[in-house]
Amino acid sequence: MTPRILTCPVTEVEDLSQDVFRVRLDGRAEAAAHDPGQYLELKLAEEIWVPFSIANAWRGDGEIELHIQHWPERDNSVRLREMVKVANRLTLRLPGGDCVLDPDSRRPLLLIAAGTGFAQMKALVEGALVADSEREIALWWAAREERDLYLESLPREWAEAHRHFHFHPVTEVTPALPWSGERVVGHHGRIDQALANGLEDVSGHDVYLSGSPGMVYACVDVLASLGLSPSRVFSDVFAYAPRDPIVPTAGSLRREAGA
Repeated sequence: MTPRILTCPVTEVEDLSQDVFRVRLDGRAEAAAHDPGQYLELKLAEEIWVPFSIANAWRGDGEIELHIQHWPERDNSVRLREMVKVANRLTLRLPGGDCVLDPDSRRPLLLIAAGTGFAQMKALVEGALVADSEREIALWWAAREERDLYLESLPREWAEAHRHFHFHPVTEVTPALPWSGERVVGHHGRIDQALANGLEDVSGHDVYLSGSPGMVYACVDVLASLGLSPSRVFSDVFAYAPRDPIVPTAGSLRREAGA
């Protein structure tokens, strides 16, 4: 799709946690069209555009959802928060990014996110469920502690409603109560460590990752040792912070037969 610039009314600003707020915008249906997994750029000032994952799959309407992390110590974040709170309309450029669902693939989906990287995964899940409600989907969502999983109830709802969907919350701080729920398995520690301990073979999966470059590449390195196919892994990080090779050709975490 060719990127477009449009100005959209702000219909809702909602705090999802102490640090994350949700913004809903209403654009013209055709102008707001995008593929699940794509992002937009929000105009903060002249020549200043800030990228955000679009947190909803396009449904033929003009709704656009954003999940925005607020960093009080960062000037741009403070300006953005103040602008969104008072603005009736925001200027956007969309869509961008190639981290989208392959329409011809029905391979199991392995979705891995840290923090507000969940926004991109939310759109991918919505798109995948509409395309094929029987497709196997595993969502791994990492945060420092449970309260940072700012929309934890939503993947729990997906897990309850869809027998092929599994939710794996990952926190560095052990939660006060053990994780429980239908097709919900909790993990403690860093996300790359959790993947190494919790997965066996990912050679048949389509893998999508959203987070910082350090987080994404740490996870890729683990998954490479578990059979990750270089042609079936997708992340916006590969475009703005590339490395060579993206997927290493050797690893040490693959489990041997009988081990």
